[in-house]
Amino acid sequence: MTRPAPAGARPAVVVATSNPGKLREIREILADLPLVFRSLDAWPPIEFPEEGDDYAVNAVVKARAVAEATGLPALADDSGLEVEGLGGAPGPRSARYGGPDLSDRERAAALLRALRNHQGAARNARFVCVAALVVPDGGVHSARGECPGRILDAPQGSGGFGYDPVFEVKPGTSMAQLPPAQKNAISHRARALRSLRDALRSLAGSAR
Repeated sequence: MTRPAPAGARPAVVVATSNPGKLREIREILADLPLVFRSLDAWPPIEFPEEGDDYAVNAVVKARAVAEATGLPALADDSGLEVEGLGGAPGPRSARYGGPDLSDRERAAALLRALRNHQGAARNARFVCVAALVVPDGGVHSARGECPGRILDAPQGSGGFGYDPVFEVKPGTSMAQLPPAQKNAISHRARALRSLRDALRSLAGSAR
């Protein structure tokens, strides 16, 4: 059983991810809220159900598992890259594209190989994110965000994570080349999380 926060302490929300880049982005995007966004490292490993092909279902399942295990509100997201020339793939399976043990760089390379003979509209793409907030009493809030772009011929930039270096968000500029503040103003994750701000803010109000 989780102990209640001391009087005057900011309420905690556990972020259901082991990806340090994603955790950092979520904290930056929501930095102005009177909440503490905690990582999973403070708890024993939590076993998540195998993810499927629906962003919303995946996000809610992850958040619910963390809320039940920690007794605290949990925030999760499920994100993916959808490429027109690949029929919308890799989609919700973006984190496992090309094989289960590849690095971000290796996944991006696999994507570029798959698009080697595709040009024009076939390289149009979008990042998709569904964020979900689950509270221990079972309440669920979710929201979706998208960011359009296209796939570059080669990686550019060293910022961000995942497919950011191969995702052209504006002409000549990849997502990985944007300063964090700019990325967090337009990204799919930022758009989804902004839509959950009222639900998150209510957690701070209910803790008073």
